[in-house]
Amino acid sequence: MKHYDLVIIGAHFGIHLKDEIRQIIDKNILLVEPVPYNFEILKEEYSNYTNIEICTNAINNKNELRNFYFVKKDSIHKLGKHWASGIGSFNKQHILDHKNKRFKVTEDDIQTINIEFITFESLAEKYTISSIDKLQLDVEGAEYNILSDIDFKKLNINKVFFESKHFDGTFKEGEKLKEIETKLKSNGYKLTRLDDENILAEK
Repeated sequence: MKHYDLVIIGAHFGIHLKDEIRQIIDKNILLVEPVPYNFEILKEEYSNYTNIEICTNAINNKNELRNFYFVKKDSIHKLGKHWASGIGSFNKQHILDHKNKRFKVTEDDIQTINIEFITFESLAEKYTISSIDKLQLDVEGAEYNILSDIDFKKLNINKVFFESKHFDGTFKEGEKLKEIETKLKSNGYKLTRLDDENILAEK
């Protein structure tokens, strides 16, 4: 069993994580990223580090094979938003709901693959996780499914950093977010809203 200093579910291609990873580069780190072209960048970046694991599963609340949707690599430049490569989801409509006058995403821009979704518990078993210093989630609306599924009494996690803006639908916060906030508080976490999109829970 291993202690992980950092577990990131939705690691993208790591551009926003480099400074944080550099500070703990000799510690155990797990990066979870199912979008194939993002995974390849992470693999190339960290292939020489035996302490950094990279997982291609998608994480949800059920172990199953199902469709996963993401913006095609060739469409990112056309759409003009670098963050388009980071909005992979089990829900195709979630990606389409990002459409606006400056981001004209259509069904033709979306690629579909069938991949293995696993639960957080299965992820912990797969990588023999005994404890986590910081768990970070940026999974385009799957945060609720993952956090509601975690048994915080079974696995010690010191800090949970998560995106909140899609909890109750694309760009919506509501009852599901309140439910998770209540769960975290009942498990001894203090919650801090860092900005309009992100919350930090820490013991």
